[in-house]
Amino acid sequence: MKLSALGPTGPERRTPLTRERVMAAAIELADRDGIESISMRKLAQELGVEAMSLYTHVRNKNDLLAGMADTVISQIPVSAEGTDWKTSLRQLALAARSVMLRHPWAPRTVEAQAAPGPAALQYVNAVLGILREGGFSIAQTHHALHILGSHLLGFTQGLFDDSGDLEPEAATALASALGASHPYVVEMALAVTHGGALGRCDDDDEFKFALDFILDGLARLHTD
Repeated sequence: MKLSALGPTGPERRTPLTRERVMAAAIELADRDGIESISMRKLAQELGVEAMSLYTHVRNKNDLLAGMADTVISQIPVSAEGTDWKTSLRQLALAARSVMLRHPWAPRTVEAQAAPGPAALQYVNAVLGILREGGFSIAQTHHALHILGSHLLGFTQGLFDDSGDLEPEAATALASALGASHPYVVEMALAVTHGGALGRCDDDDEFKFALDFILDGLARLHTD
């Protein structure tokens, strides 16, 4: 029997295309050439495949960008080793900044996402957990989330918008889907619904609270 009948005799079989491999190649391309360089055609060229092959793993370019953003966030370690909430939160935010600096295009791409991906939910849950376990009330934690905003992910653009309102059915579905793995995310999401403990989030109130918080901090700095 000829050797060729037993399998390929040329170069090794091509590495199978997966969503993870697509995201890794897209991130490498964006790091090298900028986020504007991202297109399905160019990414396919990078991977050595036909463009249509990508659609098995990503629905469209928006899905690709969302996956890239979440993959970058997944690089941030969520296990803080601080001895208190302040140290832990600082470690988490600085670790996030280190990741974002490696991917300069990422902050804008993260900011553009309409909904958080799995890694972003895990990260936010870790942040909320640090605050809640540090003794902050749910209301204080909610204010902190808005004040810190995207600083939690190492940059300064706006990020958190929870001014929408969950319908009861959606709230129940959220609790069922994420309650075990992301308890603090579910707690916060339910608290800012129409019937929740905090009521629907008021963006004007949050802006004023954050402004007063910053001004009070500047006042203390001025008197020191």
